[in-house]
Amino acid sequence: MSDGSSFYITTPIFYVNDVPHIGHAYTEVASDVLARWHRQAGDDTWFLTGTDEHGQKILRTATANGVSPKEWADRLVATAWQPLLATIDISNDDFIRTTDERHEKNVQLFLQRLFDAGYIYTGDYEGFYCVGCEEYKQPTDLVDGTGQYEGVQVCAIHSKPVELLQERNYFFRMSDFTDRLLDLYESNPEFIQPESVRNEIVAFVRRGLNDLSISRQSFDWGIKVPWDDTHVVYVWFDALLNYITAAGYGSDDARFEELWPATHIVGKDIARFHAVIWPAMLMAAGLAVPKQVFGHGWLLVGGEKMSKSKLTGIAPNQITDTFGSDAFRYYFMSAITFGQDGSFSWEDLSARYQAELANGFGNLASRVIAMVIKYVDGRVPDAGTLTDAEEGLRALERTVVAEADAAIERLAIQDALTSIWQLVDQLNGYITVQEPWKLSKNPEDRARLETVLATVVHGVGTLAVLLSPVIPEATTKLWQALGGVGDIADVPIRQAYDWQGVGRVEALAPLFPRVETIEGAA
Repeated sequence: MSDGSSFYITTPIFYVNDVPHIGHAYTEVASDVLARWHRQAGDDTWFLTGTDEHGQKILRTATANGVSPKEWADRLVATAWQPLLATIDISNDDFIRTTDERHEKNVQLFLQRLFDAGYIYTGDYEGFYCVGCEEYKQPTDLVDGTGQYEGVQVCAIHSKPVELLQERNYFFRMSDFTDRLLDLYESNPEFIQPESVRNEIVAFVRRGLNDLSISRQSFDWGIKVPWDDTHVVYVWFDALLNYITAAGYGSDDARFEELWPATHIVGKDIARFHAVIWPAMLMAAGLAVPKQVFGHGWLLVGGEKMSKSKLTGIAPNQITDTFGSDAFRYYFMSAITFGQDGSFSWEDLSARYQAELANGFGNLASRVIAMVIKYVDGRVPDAGTLTDAEEGLRALERTVVAEADAAIERLAIQDALTSIWQLVDQLNGYITVQEPWKLSKNPEDRARLETVLATVVHGVGTLAVLLSPVIPEATTKLWQALGGVGDIADVPIRQAYDWQGVGRVEALAPLFPRVETIEGAA
């Protein structure tokens, strides 16, 4: 088990039944920002994402498209899911597929160990099953259908009818872990976050857990149960294990010991799988439970959850083709409180792009570089006598670094950006008050001009370091223009105010050019 010096973070592995939308990208970006921050802080960081490729939903989708499930999965991974990572600038360390041999082999190993330990038995099951969720549903998970489904019960998430299934399956004795899970939640209140998700899950477990059906025999697209190849492993039992099979479980014990446990970033609709079924599985295997499960909110379009099936899905490139990957990343991390639902609109994206990125941070960077080139021939001057204004900015740099790091520790990405933006606003205000363009006209004000320029260069460099996990493309360009020493990603982010430069700046093209139209907004 990790001694706490490592930071292992995961996204869910995403179903390959369709192409990704911005809801998927939102999860990826949030996890990536956290991973980049921890890497830059010097923490031993590992970031995992991937795809979930087994189960009835994938089989039906592939069959409908006239190909085998593996051919369908290969096509979607190559043409949609892996390209998504480049589109939104994701820095994952690993990409796991549940069809990888390293995964399938060690899922069987894990399952065999639970079987040998007496946690698995055979039994008959009848229940309502949602293929979209790949989950048996309780009556409380169903709602009355509307429109074409009026008069029937439908899944509350997918708004489609459920199927009544009767099967003889293998079951996991999850009911044995009710009290242990409640003890976990009580002893470690941070295990499930945010509080709204935690409260829902604690209430669910307090009602008592049923044993979990963990195999299917009505179709064969999945990992074979090791002692009975007429059954395949239930897709969620298979998928959850990716977090340890990718980390070396069953294949590299030393690596697994170093990495595990992980912080799981998931959508709130699948938090129950991760905070109930998953820790129970790990307890049964004698393994440490995850460090934390964070269930973020949904992206809403027109008041509804982002969904391909409801035709509310927006492809990430519809945004990045116009605004760029940095703007995509910044918008979703700043406009939505991580952990709550948030509404997406093209108008809000465009307004924030212009006000906060182009006019706020981007214009600040351009002005500072341009003034140093114009007034002191590109040489970064040394500061002379500091007034309260300069001392205040230096102190603010340190305050902002500490506040942002504390916010990241509690996964409050929006709060981190709010803290950082204090420095953006204060630097812009400082320039307005100090009027370096006037100081440059009087030789007697030369020392004061140099102090002002040195102060704003230093502040902008601190901003570049702090913002590099969020907007890596723009900050890399800015870092080069500032003459920053080394790779910006190697500058210790918890000491961002101690960054070093070569003493000269270079011309900087606009970091966030004017956007004339909003492509894809119709």
